[in-house]
Amino acid sequence: MEEQNETMEQNIQQPQITDKTQLLIDNIETVIKGKRSKIEMIVSVLLARGHVLLEDNPGTGKTLLARTLAQSIAANNAKGLTFKRIQFTPDLLPMDLIGSHIFDDTQKDFIFKKGPLFCNVLLADEINRASPKVQSALLESMAENQISIGDLTYKLQDLFFVVATQNPVEIEGTYPLPEAQLDRFFMKLSLDYVDDETEADIYRNYLKINENLHSVKQVLNLNDILQLQCEVDKIYVHDEIIASIRNIVAATRSDTGILLPCSTRSGIIFIKCLKAFALVNSRTFVIEDDIKTLAHAVLHHRIIFKNNDARKKTLNSLVDKEITRLAKLKINSNDLLVE
Repeated sequence: MEEQNETMEQNIQQPQITDKTQLLIDNIETVIKGKRSKIEMIVSVLLARGHVLLEDNPGTGKTLLARTLAQSIAANNAKGLTFKRIQFTPDLLPMDLIGSHIFDDTQKDFIFKKGPLFCNVLLADEINRASPKVQSALLESMAENQISIGDLTYKLQDLFFVVATQNPVEIEGTYPLPEAQLDRFFMKLSLDYVDDETEADIYRNYLKINENLHSVKQVLNLNDILQLQCEVDKIYVHDEIIASIRNIVAATRSDTGILLPCSTRSGIIFIKCLKAFALVNSRTFVIEDDIKTLAHAVLHHRIIFKNNDARKKTLNSLVDKEITRLAKLKINSNDLLVE
């Protein structure tokens, strides 16, 4: 068993990986104050090869966080990742996202001019203000990392990460995201307001924070992120942890308070996020506490509840039941480390 543990530690290269993930999170915190736990979740989504939806009030740092994340990572040309921001509005068209064909006088032919979707990090600001037709233009790119136009298919960057935002308090002039679109987001998060002490510190040092934004260090490069994404696949998940994910997903299908339950894809995405979160927290394996930490962010937006009471209590009760079951099993660390 000791030899197996040693082999796994060598494969994961834990000290190096830990340094890289913490370096990225620390760098983002120079601009985004008091939200480390949410930053860890967003970085987990990035490493899980997913996308994240931020739903919160204006002024909570959603746009700032996406921009800082992109600026913290150097591309192969050392100029930083390509970051695009699209302000979604009711008059936006699909071609405004994916691009269009224009006539080139030199070549005497129509050529394809790429739209802002061809980038590394995309901020889809107030995504629910665009029509469903525009929202659906994101589906293929988020799910398959490609864009099809006519008979041609264009591959997107190896790293393509969408950070979408929406305002929960405004209903007029908005188009709620359909379930198929919501399902493409690995997590739905709310940044929330910072605590009183942190907010006071922000007021005192807002000039310095603004300077940090304009001089964000590039602490990792594109290859580092791609390597970290590969390392996530090596994180070990115990069979009982997998059984708990299966039980939670299956339980949503029989609960009387749920109209639309979780799909199999929900469970797969949950496991991907758990693995990435374990890596971000310097572990080579997933623990039961990770399930409780991520369950709401990963699963809640994929479920349609019958009423508000079910929305508040149902998922929490299903997760608590599984945490209790795992606690009774008393899985030791060696079981979590090796298969």
